[in-house]
Amino acid sequence: MKKNLALYALVAAALIAVPTVIRAEDKPVAKTDTAEAAAPAGKKQHGLPFHGKVTAVDSTAMTVTVGTKTYNITADTKITKDRKPATLADITAGENIGGFAKKDDAGKLNATTINIGKKVKKTE
Repeated sequence: MKKNLALYALVAAALIAVPTVIRAEDKPVAKTDTAEAAAPAGKKQHGLPFHGKVTAVDSTAMTVTVGTKTYNITADTKITKDRKPATLADITAGENIGGFAKKDDAGKLNATTINIGKKVKKTE
């Protein structure tokens, strides 16, 4: 009977100690483990898609207006026409364009890519 009581006490002590040991092994979450920092540095974030007819082009302010939204053209904006590199001067009012834009800290839309013309399906 004394052996059984000692055995039960040992099992009870082990059951109480196991969660403590498991919790002690958990490491605290550091800022480097967050979702933002976990994204690979080379992977680009996607932006907000846009498409439509150009209503205005301002080469001085480096902006393109599609409908009611104005997109800033930056040094990082990649502009293409017929899958070839193009410039802001190649965009004219009334033309169809599409692309992606990101909001900056001030809330302005900076175009990351602009494709001039209607979307062309790839032929195999």
